[in-house]
Amino acid sequence: MSRRPPILDPRSVPVSGNGADLPAVPAERLRPEFLRQRFARPPDWQPELAGDAAAPGAGAGAGVDAGAGASPASSAAVLLPLVMREQGLHVLLTRRTAHLRKHAGQISFPGGRSEDTDAGPEVTALRETEEEIGIPRARIELIGSLPVYTTVTSFQVTPVVGLLRPDFSLRLHAGEVAEAFEVPLQFLMTPAHHQLHRFVYDGGERQFLSMPWTEPDTQAEYFIWGATAAMLRNFYRFLSA
Repeated sequence: MSRRPPILDPRSVPVSGNGADLPAVPAERLRPEFLRQRFARPPDWQPELAGDAAAPGAGAGAGVDAGAGASPASSAAVLLPLVMREQGLHVLLTRRTAHLRKHAGQISFPGGRSEDTDAGPEVTALRETEEEIGIPRARIELIGSLPVYTTVTSFQVTPVVGLLRPDFSLRLHAGEVAEAFEVPLQFLMTPAHHQLHRFVYDGGERQFLSMPWTEPDTQAEYFIWGATAAMLRNFYRFLSA
């Protein structure tokens, strides 16, 4: 089995399609009350992507090829934070600092590796969120979680979903987080905005999703891709089921 080379510049990987053939999640499903009910009584559904090696549309059984010599998977958790703005729910995301050993400069949810003292993924997600962006756990209403997603860096990540009132203050961890920003949930739950990329290398290929976002006021550009985009796609499937 050939070792997969890292994707150093995902923006340069050719786009082979998008999700324009899939319907957007209806607006009435993008409200706090619907989300609370959906997690309380989840439908019969399957995540589209189980891990970094799974091609979009391959189904939950698609495995993860981390390459030769991959280390055993470690437990981790992230918070998928939904800010309850007057104009609708927004997803709070972070951009990692450029000097980190893993995922440098990438767009991600707040979160990280589980510690032995963490009672579960919810505790990990809340602890890491407070450490990385300064939002205390008392201000976050946890409503559920999505299936575990396995990354190519050998982390088994549980996405924990939480609602946030908009009256919070951010305190970014300068060593890990370069900035935080918000994207309307409606934009991310519209598959026409999901791009499919095909990365070909000697011995194989890899497909991944991206959800490029341009902030209207500042014109700042953010390239949401990889595990973060995949977990958002699974969230789309959960809300669409």
